Amino acid sequence: MMDTKSIETLEFPKVLATLAEYTSFSAGEDAALDVAPTTDLREAQRWQTQTAEAIMLLSGDSEVSIGGAKDVRRSAENAQRGFTLPITEFIAIKDTLISSRTLKRNLLKKRDRIPQLAEISDLIEEVPGLINDINQKIDERDEVADNATPALSRLRQQLRTAHDRIQDRLRGLINSSASQYMQDPIITMRGGRYVIPLRAEFKGRIKGVVHDQSSSGATLFIEPLNTVELNNSYRSLQIEEQKEIERILAELSRQVAVNGEELIRIVERMAELDLIFARARYGMATDAVRPIFNEWRDLKPPHPGSTVWIRAARHPLLDPASVIPTDFLVADDLFTVLITGPNTGGKTVSLKNLGLMILMAQSGLHVPANEARLTVFDNVFADIGDEQSIEQSLSTFSAHITNIIRILRQVDERSLVVLDELGSGTDPTEGAAIAQAIINFLRDQGATSFIATHYPELKLYASQTAGATNASMMFDVETLSPTYELAIGIPGKSNALAIARRLGLDESILDEAMGLVGIGDREAEKLIDSIFDLREKISAEEAATRLARSRAEKERDQLRMEAVALEYERRKILEEAREQAEAELENVRNEIRRARKKLKHAQSLTAVKKVSKRVSEMEDGVQQPLEDLTLVDIPDEPKRRRNKRLQVGDTVGIANLNTTGVITNIQGKEAEIAAGRMTMRVRLDQLEFKSRSEPEPEQRQSSYTPTVTDISMELDIRGERVESGLQRLDTYLDAAAISDLPWARIIHGKGTGRLRQAVRKALGKHHGVNSWEDGKQGEGDEGVTIVRFKR
Repeated sequence: MMDTKSIETLEFPKVLATLAEYTSFSAGEDAALDVAPTTDLREAQRWQTQTAEAIMLLSGDSEVSIGGAKDVRRSAENAQRGFTLPITEFIAIKDTLISSRTLKRNLLKKRDRIPQLAEISDLIEEVPGLINDINQKIDERDEVADNATPALSRLRQQLRTAHDRIQDRLRGLINSSASQYMQDPIITMRGGRYVIPLRAEFKGRIKGVVHDQSSSGATLFIEPLNTVELNNSYRSLQIEEQKEIERILAELSRQVAVNGEELIRIVERMAELDLIFARARYGMATDAVRPIFNEWRDLKPPHPGSTVWIRAARHPLLDPASVIPTDFLVADDLFTVLITGPNTGGKTVSLKNLGLMILMAQSGLHVPANEARLTVFDNVFADIGDEQSIEQSLSTFSAHITNIIRILRQVDERSLVVLDELGSGTDPTEGAAIAQAIINFLRDQGATSFIATHYPELKLYASQTAGATNASMMFDVETLSPTYELAIGIPGKSNALAIARRLGLDESILDEAMGLVGIGDREAEKLIDSIFDLREKISAEEAATRLARSRAEKERDQLRMEAVALEYERRKILEEAREQAEAELENVRNEIRRARKKLKHAQSLTAVKKVSKRVSEMEDGVQQPLEDLTLVDIPDEPKRRRNKRLQVGDTVGIANLNTTGVITNIQGKEAEIAAGRMTMRVRLDQLEFKSRSEPEPEQRQSSYTPTVTDISMELDIRGERVESGLQRLDTYLDAAAISDLPWARIIHGKGTGRLRQAVRKALGKHHGVNSWEDGKQGEGDEGVTIVRFKR
């Protein structure tokens, strides 16, 4: 677990509070506020993948949402303790179950695109029985339904009858001469009993029980004596009704208790998905990018092998419209960065920004930057800001040192350390010495460190120490304001003299000050100035290069899109041509079927040969154009050998399965293949002709048997009337017998059984049928009849 104090110092809880605003229900909000950065590389990568999948999903799919889910874990726990739940909690449970089921099914439909999210959704359990029970017991008005139980139905019928009797009797009184004593001709209720408003001065004119009076005392609400028994009966029925409702709710609560653990797990899975969607929405709102995690490199000690490389990091807690991006581009051979610069120059904000980038990345959040490459740190330590403790009576220096001592006891080579104004608050000479000693200790431990300081002695240390580098916050002398840009590799320079000159300090004073500074320091300042000028020039060239590259990538993407569009159009034209050819082929096939039907009734061998010859000519004439069309080369489309027209009985190879099988049926563009004990349906363009069983030459010479190659081994007559179904069956049996099929499946369905009985009676009379039997389990059971033909 990472250092809690440092996480709070870096203000990571504020980031989580912003993240929680993007959640959809309370359990997801709690999960967002409880997020803790992981220290495991694989888990960090998995979380980032989940966020990336969610962004892709939300960018193009508005159907996916948490829906009406509620955090019903407390309700489930109360039910398990034996409490009776109120109706509102049953409604929440039902809505949660329906929402979780809908979300699960939507995500599983897209498993290929979002495997990580689908894996989580697959863990969501479904409790359909509880949904049905709640729907049966509670109606759309969110009340216990009249038909929840027979007893409740009877009680409510009696209540309606009792209510009507009371109303009739009171209306009769209102419509009688006694109405002159009433304040208003209305029926109202007091204390659960129906009453009428009587003017106070006529008290006693209508015998009854006074239940209430108006605030002015002018009206008495009385229950006439002739309705007392009716009201008593009505009230008794209400009490019985309430008892029955409580019994129903108690029974429903026990069912919730039985499914309590499932409900709790469902809410937890929904909260996990809600958190992932919140990370995605937050990333989309901040224009964030997915960080790339690098493995720790095996480098020469003390370098730990860490990577911190973030371009244009934007502080997540600052206004996106005004925040200035910061580059943390640390070279591979560096792991200690010493930042110098003036106060109010942005050092503290930059250090917090860096710490938040690391914590966000290791929490599954995309980071608000243009690009990020990082290692996964085991801990992040920070000492930033004024840590003075009034309660402990510690000075600013003491407070900082106390916190740093705590950090130094825990730090190791897998730690990131962020320290602000190290060594400040005490004597400059001693402060600089302590700062350098602490930096040496962190370096020896192999900690990756970013340290802000204003001690000039440390600039020289960074330039002479392996693995360390200077960095500085930029300052605009013209406007006398910081630019909040971080320049790694360049030491900060003193702007005091330049600022004084800009503000109008006397030149003689400035000249004397320059002389006191010393020649070496002046030369160093000039060198730093030249470095800054060179850096600005390089930055401008890099910006121009990035712009040119961006334009080139856009042009490349546009060309790719145009190529895809052309390919799509080509495929579309080809498919239309295929469909047209198929339609023409189907017309000829119909003519072939009619010709074959004549074969059945042909009276002479000469006629048979004549019709058969005509059939062969039509088959040969119509197949070639379609085959020529399908031979057009289409990228990524499997091809098959088309030197033979496939027919039932052919041995074929199955593309992508490295196996062979025998065609048992052909329907349209698909064939049924028997491969060993397995039967499958495969597109014709996925098959490659291997061989065909031909009759022996002497058999071909001695006899001619017409065959039907496009007859299906299955007839579906479900939904047909008996008469029309038997007509189709008779035609099919004749064709099947002529085609010499070994067997066939007749699908008639179960229904009332009339069609099944008629089919089997017809099978018993047909001359070509040898036997029939029920379909086996998995074949349709009694809804299917398997027919075996005489050979």
